[in-house]
Amino acid sequence: MGGFGDRQRGALAPRVRANSAFCPRNIPIMPHAPLNDAFVIRTEQDLRTLFPATHDLALRKCQDHLDKHAREFVSRAPFVCIGTQSPDGRADVSPRGDPCGFVKVLDDRTLLIPDRPGNNRLDTLSNLIANPAIGLLFMVPGFDDTLRINGHAQVTRDPDLLSGLAVNDRLPMVAIVVSVKEVFLHCAKAFRRSGLWNPDQRQDRREMPSLVHMILDQTTGAPEHPDTLAKLESDLEDAYRKSMY
Repeated sequence: MGGFGDRQRGALAPRVRANSAFCPRNIPIMPHAPLNDAFVIRTEQDLRTLFPATHDLALRKCQDHLDKHAREFVSRAPFVCIGTQSPDGRADVSPRGDPCGFVKVLDDRTLLIPDRPGNNRLDTLSNLIANPAIGLLFMVPGFDDTLRINGHAQVTRDPDLLSGLAVNDRLPMVAIVVSVKEVFLHCAKAFRRSGLWNPDQRQDRREMPSLVHMILDQTTGAPEHPDTLAKLESDLEDAYRKSMY
């Protein structure tokens, strides 16, 4: 999902422009009145008057390089969210996942992220070519804290860099080289509130239609015969097995 947002009384009201599902969820629509322009916060100064001053450690924790803790966090992370932005301001966040340590630390200020086969929308890559600003959120299963890294990125097909990113003897077509500008650890509150790693919070995937079913509903329409849909779902699973790398 990509779009813009307005800040209103401490809550972000998104204005959706595009919605492409990696892991879609059924989000109930909350009845509400039209957005009251009088309560929209327009300046950072107005925003900060609503909150206590930033804690000194929260300001000082931001580093301009990857220290030993950041490097180990990256080496443990099998999952990262990549935030990019197009020249016209359209924001996008895309997930990337692989075995732990798939994001390589080239030095204290440089990361290398392989680009594995996907749906070829190329949102992240095309955004970075047009606008090199990038934000990364690293997650480690079982860790409630996360690692955030901001910087600038380039897309490369340098064979010397790609050679160290092979999985099952398959190289990525390209990789993302990140020049690190900001590095900081993020506290556990979001994960504690959500119970993300709590087994009791796991949901039954069967309670929603399959990915194929939902996308067909959103586009050409899902087939009426269940056997036809089952065949499409089976084909997708087969494609996952054959094209993961």
